[in-house]
Amino acid sequence: MADKTMTAEEVVSRLASGMTLGIGGWGSRRKPMALVRALLRSGIGDLTVVAYGGPDVGMLAAAGRIRRLVTAFVTLDSVPLEPHYRAARERGGFELTEVDEGMFQCGLRAAAQRLPFLPVRAGIGSDVMRVNPDLRTVTSPYADGETLVAMPALRLDAALVHVHRADRLGNGQCLGPDPYFDDLFCEAADAAYVSCERIVDTAELTKAAVPQSLLLKRLAVTGVVEAPNGAHFTSCAPEYGRDEEFQRRYATTPWPEFAARFLGADEAAYRTAVEVWRTERQR
Repeated sequence: MADKTMTAEEVVSRLASGMTLGIGGWGSRRKPMALVRALLRSGIGDLTVVAYGGPDVGMLAAAGRIRRLVTAFVTLDSVPLEPHYRAARERGGFELTEVDEGMFQCGLRAAAQRLPFLPVRAGIGSDVMRVNPDLRTVTSPYADGETLVAMPALRLDAALVHVHRADRLGNGQCLGPDPYFDDLFCEAADAAYVSCERIVDTAELTKAAVPQSLLLKRLAVTGVVEAPNGAHFTSCAPEYGRDEEFQRRYATTPWPEFAARFLGADEAAYRTAVEVWRTERQR
């Protein structure tokens, strides 16, 4: 079985402009931010991004890398509407496909199962159908004859997710209270890249862990990146919470200024810039 470990830069070297890219996590929670930052340091753009959006979407939108966004929301959680996303949307920086959270999940599930769509009740009777005129309905072939939304599969060229532990083969473990839909992102993608807080031996993944925590299976994972604190400034509970102070700095700083100071040449430079800023705040 192959060793799938790689660097964030090697992951980005396998991506390309024009791809459909899924990004796991939820809002400002357990986002693969080290991988997103590596992507921002590249020249890759013209992306269709599929995400329950947070600062990943905000940064990519502010940097002009998104052509189309498929999402159910874009939030920083403690800041209800992601400000850089909002600014990019207001200036018409990308196309938007906005659907219900349950519809989004069904789209990922359909892609994971290699189905063209899945029927779902969500969306019926709402403006989702009006603002997404390409959506279609289907009628149940059974006695109920119910009309349902045919949510199309959200097929991905690549997916980026972040978990707590992974082995070198691509098995991933989530130790937090909510797995979100990171497994579906990986299964819906042609290639899935997983960053983790720590790479461990396979045997360690099963120690004192409930089976449900073994979220990602190696067959759905292409590459593994060890990225301690790789979700910063989003949360990665129980490892660490959201860095609210730094998130406020991000939310209130024009993107060019924020990127110039904090993006850096690599992840080590990013961490150094954050620590310098934190020291300045404490003076």
